[in-house]
Amino acid sequence: MSRGKRGTTTELPVIGNPNDPHSLYHWMHRFLQYQAERHYSQRTIQNRENYLRYFIQWCDERGLNRPNEVTKPILESYQRYLYHYRKKNGEPLSVMSQNGRMIPIRALFKWLARNNHLLYNPASDLELPRAEKRLPQAVLTQDEAETILSLPDTSTSLGIRDRAILETFYSTGMRRLELTTLKWSAIDYERGTIFISQGKGHKDRMVPIGDRALKWIYSYQYQARSELTLGRDDGTLFVTKLGDAFHANAMSKLVREYVQQADIGKKGSCHLFRHTCATLMLEGGADVRYIQALLGHAKLETTEIYTQVSIKQLKDVHTMSHPAKITKTGSMNHDEV
Repeated sequence: MSRGKRGTTTELPVIGNPNDPHSLYHWMHRFLQYQAERHYSQRTIQNRENYLRYFIQWCDERGLNRPNEVTKPILESYQRYLYHYRKKNGEPLSVMSQNGRMIPIRALFKWLARNNHLLYNPASDLELPRAEKRLPQAVLTQDEAETILSLPDTSTSLGIRDRAILETFYSTGMRRLELTTLKWSAIDYERGTIFISQGKGHKDRMVPIGDRALKWIYSYQYQARSELTLGRDDGTLFVTKLGDAFHANAMSKLVREYVQQADIGKKGSCHLFRHTCATLMLEGGADVRYIQALLGHAKLETTEIYTQVSIKQLKDVHTMSHPAKITKTGSMNHDEV
């Protein structure tokens, strides 16, 4: 079942024989039900269903209907299919996307074998492609961030809301989903903190927020929000002009349009501010472990990627120590070519 706009749901088609209780399709639903009972997030379960459907459809087209018909060579064949697959724009799937489609398959067959629905797990020795260690493609400078933050028309309720949204992203580095589900009761003005409930991995955390961002949230909450909720207040802090909680894609669109409007030569949306928050704090002297706590990373190595983006100290050392310099008179200390 897929969630559509404004909370509606759409029934997805059955794949294969609907009357075969031992089909891959029916085992998929039992597996997803098990995950729901183990309190996996609805977002995780929905993503896994989407990726498992791709695989089951691929199997159905090749006459493979039951889990015991799937072998390790078949799974490796599916991996090769993903490697050669091309999207509508002609681009291949990234290594991260390929892994993302294989991980739910490995989890399904591990569950089937562990619960004695299969004699062995064909995915137990399956080797995934080596993940790429990619750096954020764009990070804002402080001046660029301030340019974007100044764009909303704060003489309007929507402008005040948008400024508060941008300030919150910039100050806390929180994830898009964390901001769209944020409740107004999570804001502690006295302590200068925000309580993020059930973030990634079902983990709660408390994060600090700056005074300026709090000022804009306060202005929005007590001057503009009531005009947008239209008497239908479920406690969600940031709402659309129709009074609903933001859909993730709508939030991305809102932030992306301000980035484009700033005309700074950089692209990005909500995650751009997350990268910027982490990078600028590191350049300001923050310890990487504090950044890890702020961003809610389970592993320090995930946060350490920002130490490679934040090269201010390396740049300063390079400027002072590298022999190829411009002299005070403006001439080069070596022959120019």
